[in-house]
Parts: sequence; C-alpha cells; structure tokens
Amino acid sequence: MSKLGALHLTKHTGVKHTATVIFFHGSGSSGGDIMEWVRLMVKNFSFPHINVLYPTAPLQPYTPAGGQMSNVWFDRAYITPDVPEKLNSIASIETEVKNLIRKENEAGIPSNRIIVGGFSMGGTLSFHTGYRWDRNLAGVFVFSSFLNKNSIVYEDLKKSPGGNLPPLLQIHGNSDDLVYLEWGQATFDNIKELGVSGEFHIMEKLGHSLNKRGMNLIKSFIEKHLPEQ
Repeated sequence: MSKLGALHLTKHTGVKHTATVIFFHGSGSSGGDIMEWVRLMVKNFSFPHINVLYPTAPLQPYTPAGGQMSNVWFDRAYITPDVPEKLNSIASIETEVKNLIRKENEAGIPSNRIIVGGFSMGGTLSFHTGYRWDRNLAGVFVFSSFLNKNSIVYEDLKKSPGGNLPPLLQIHGNSDDLVYLEWGQATFDNIKELGVSGEFHIMEKLGHSLNKRGMNLIKSFIEKHLPEQ
C-alpha cells in the first residue's frame, strides 16, 4: 500500500495523453497546495498531451521541526548542505517514487516521456529521481533546492559516469533566506561537472518562493522536452 497522501492531477486538454510531469511540493505542504500555487503563478499551466501529477508526501516525523509530524519526502538533520543525508529515509521514499513512475509506464507513458520537478525539498527529491533512480527521464526541473555536500547523488554519478542524463533546469531566488542561493549554485556546479547539462537561472529579489517568471521558464522547458506526438 502506498505511503503517499492525496494525488492531485491536471489532465491533458487534448485528445491523447502521451507524456507526464510529476511535480513534488516542498516540506510541510501538499500536492493540492502546490497545484493551486502553480495555478496562481501561471493560469494556463496545462498541456494538450501532458498530465501533471501533484503527489503528497507521507506524514512522518521531521527533525528540523522538532520531530513533529509533517508531510515531507524524507527526513534530514537540519536544513543545510553541511550535514550528512539520512539515507534510510531517502531510500524509503525511493520505492514510492519508482511506483509512481512505474504506474505511468504501465499506462503507456515511457520514462523518456516523463519529467520530474519540484520546489525546495521536492526539487531535492527530483535530483535523486532523475540522476539516481531513473536516468531515462526526459528532464528534471528544480526551484529553490539544493543537495548536501557529499550527496549520494554525486557519488552515484561518479560511480557510473557517462550516458544520456536528463537535462536540468534549476531556478533560485537571490533573496532566499531559507535555502541560500550559494547552496543552489554549488549544487548546479557540482552536478554539471559530473556530466549533467542544464541551465541555472537566478530570480532577482525573490525569496523562498515560486514566481511567475520562473514558472514560465518551467513551462517552456516542459514544452521543449515533451513535444506533442
């Protein structure tokens, strides 16, 4: 049985469903929240041939919140790149994410017609998804996200370099006081050095939040890498 909460969906607007986007929310949020937030930013964040899935993370104790129950994809010791990852917690959500992708595959959507992305912790989960668990994906986008120093994502890329890795779109506000811009920039630089091609966009005067310009960049990225078939 899935540990995930409610799954929200924006259905394709055309005749045929040929691609899927999976959008992961940030810590303490939900699929419904991020779906509504996206709609506020971009009213037409829908596509003729693409379903957009907004899953909700499991409810579990979250250490940075004093161990209180929260909808988070995994636990971590602190919100900083300077602590080790909680690999057992990340491994637990791996099964759920793989099941989401497998269900799309079984519905006739191959991995190379799926893009994953997310905001904050959801973006971190997307790094693990696209560069560890399924490198056949069509792309990865992240907004206000980072990887820990010595992340297992880096280690896995070092162990099995080469191949066609999903392209990356990374966006970060220069006024983010929760996930600092330099954390995001360092993540991008590290992952690029390990063979990932992509773009890093800085949003002026943006804190830890989505914005319209960034969401329009994501929409264009999706349309580029998941064209109609």
